[in-house]
Amino acid sequence: MGLHIGSIAPDFEQDSTDGKIKFHDFIGDQWVVLFSHPKDYTPVCTTELGRAAKLKDEFTKRNCKMIAVSVDTVEDHKGWVGDIEDTQSVKMNFPILADADRKVAKLYDMIHAEANDTLTVRSVFIIDSNKKIRAMVTYPASTGRNFAEILRVIDSLQLTDNHKLATPADWTDGGDCVVVPALSTDEAKQKFGEVRELRPYLRMVKQPAK
Repeated sequence: MGLHIGSIAPDFEQDSTDGKIKFHDFIGDQWVVLFSHPKDYTPVCTTELGRAAKLKDEFTKRNCKMIAVSVDTVEDHKGWVGDIEDTQSVKMNFPILADADRKVAKLYDMIHAEANDTLTVRSVFIIDSNKKIRAMVTYPASTGRNFAEILRVIDSLQLTDNHKLATPADWTDGGDCVVVPALSTDEAKQKFGEVRELRPYLRMVKQPAK
């Protein structure tokens, strides 16, 4: 059976640009974004790693760290890091796992034979501090990942973990939220104040603490 939302993220031990990493120890009590790359020295992935590095402070504010994986060796990664830093005007500030033996790729089902039977697809796993997979996204090779969207999903997950709320289409931090069906309108008023009841099943409130 494959991984799904709610699965415990598989543990592994693998070399990286920051030394050997045991994944569950790396997670600790934080959130983690694990994202994969087909191979080193690929153009779209070079821009993605640079963009992620520039956003590290935003991830840190959310108690979240990043870790990438690519099927090549640590030595290859170190050469690639030089290119990333030079072309993207950034200092790399999170590890890239080496995965020449495809151990991580296989654990996380990152090899799709229909696309390529040796290279990883470009996947994103958002993992919470309980080591549970909370979201998964897979991109085609031609489409660069939107890291603002990844941050938005983390914001939504962390908000809805703390309140009986959901987030509507195109929600961003600070926007109105949806009251979950399990909460009555009276209970919602007690918790959140004013409730806009558009339909009995569709009730909106201001985001708490905003």
